[in-house]
Amino acid sequence: MVAMSVPMSRRARLWVFGGLMLAGLMSSLDATVLGTALPTIVGDLGGLDRLAWVSTAYVLATSVTVPLSGRLGDLFGRRPVLLIGLLGFLAGSAACGAAPTMNWLIAFRVVQGAAAGCLMSSMFALTGDLFEPRERAKYQGYSSVIFAVSSIAGPLVGGFLTDHASWRWVFYVNLPLGIAATATIALFLRLPRPAGRPRIDYLGIVLLGAAVTCFTLFTSWAGTRYAWDSPVVLALAAGAAVLFTVWVLAERTAAEPVIPPGLFRDRSFGVACAVAAVGGATGFGLATYLPMFFQVVGGVDATRSGLLLLPMMIALLAASMGAGRYIHRTGRYHRLPAASMAISAAGIALLATMDVRTGLFTAGCYMAVLGFGAGLSQQVVMLIAQNAAPRRDLGAASSGVFATRMLGTAAGMAVFGAIVTNRFAEEIVRRVPDGRAPAFSDAVRPEVLAILPGPVREGVEAAFADAFSSLFLAALPVVAVGLAAALLLRHVPLVPRGPKVDEG
Repeated sequence: MVAMSVPMSRRARLWVFGGLMLAGLMSSLDATVLGTALPTIVGDLGGLDRLAWVSTAYVLATSVTVPLSGRLGDLFGRRPVLLIGLLGFLAGSAACGAAPTMNWLIAFRVVQGAAAGCLMSSMFALTGDLFEPRERAKYQGYSSVIFAVSSIAGPLVGGFLTDHASWRWVFYVNLPLGIAATATIALFLRLPRPAGRPRIDYLGIVLLGAAVTCFTLFTSWAGTRYAWDSPVVLALAAGAAVLFTVWVLAERTAAEPVIPPGLFRDRSFGVACAVAAVGGATGFGLATYLPMFFQVVGGVDATRSGLLLLPMMIALLAASMGAGRYIHRTGRYHRLPAASMAISAAGIALLATMDVRTGLFTAGCYMAVLGFGAGLSQQVVMLIAQNAAPRRDLGAASSGVFATRMLGTAAGMAVFGAIVTNRFAEEIVRRVPDGRAPAFSDAVRPEVLAILPGPVREGVEAAFADAFSSLFLAALPVVAVGLAAALLLRHVPLVPRGPKVDEG
């Protein structure tokens, strides 16, 4: 199944990398761009009771296809998987833009999300194919730009297009980007298909897909649509645990497992997955709730609260690109994950000290510390996993780490959300004892906050600040686990395994 190395010019590799950046930008933007457009979509299509599925369907489909498409790229070649993903994303975007009803929009979002999983996994695996490890570290640092940009630009772009054109252009804007990326990949990417006849692990695909589906729905619904102790949530949690266990057992005997169990026996790969999961939970998971803090405690509007994440994202980018350049220059990487976890812990501890008196500048500095810590390992863990994997398993290793980060983010959002909600419920009763205390779902709505009497609003702000302090304190043990795992990492020399390069 191992592909033979073939010459590729540096010019062709850079064109391909540019196409990958466009593909990654499309897929990551579509996970964030809809937030500001959803009210208008409901007003046009109706279906308020199904609104959450517009985002959940996309995330769910992406979570399922990321680990599967990585392995399919190993078996059938990266180029066909990437092109199928691009064409599927274009078709899904066009269909979403033309959707006549909410049900059709949700169905087309599944198509988009499934294609996005192919794009994400192909992006990381192909970067591993195109560049030798030390050079790859630099380019993977560049690729982190698209995720930081999409998290900030997504809501702004969605709001602008909705206000000045139509919510349908939130999807149509993908078409020129997708066409450019498809043309670039079709013209410049030339890698041979793996030799031999692949054997597809159908049982592993079904079990992993079902397990990820249960886990994603569990983290999406627990504490929001259903109570944590509801039969639905408990059934999803139990189903995810059972299915993951059965999947692990089945993979031990599969001829071509989706994620080869041998990867997890490698210490470097295991550490990469652990750090990725912790980084997803404590970096992206916490970042999801920070705008809520600024809106309720700081009294800023939704747009400004999103912009206040800029210090964190700028620091994340600086750290990610700096780490890539450091590895490119020295070939050393094994201390970076531990430094990432230690600095992230410092940032989280600083954030835990915030209260109603904390200024926006001070909060921005605290977030920058957390962002810098997260950036030191964001792309490094991918490099570590790819360096630990045999070439035939490069796609499985890449998508495995990325999927682990996604699952860590989802778990962090669910658990941290429950902590904030429960802690707020305790504090608001103590601070607003006369029966005027709003529920959490009302307290986060700007229109409700605006009409609260002064003393009640001050009680809400104080209760929120205390709830968020508890949230950050609860995240510290999670980072400690990541730090303990990172300290187990040993330096393994970066092994050149990419295609031969014609520098002409």
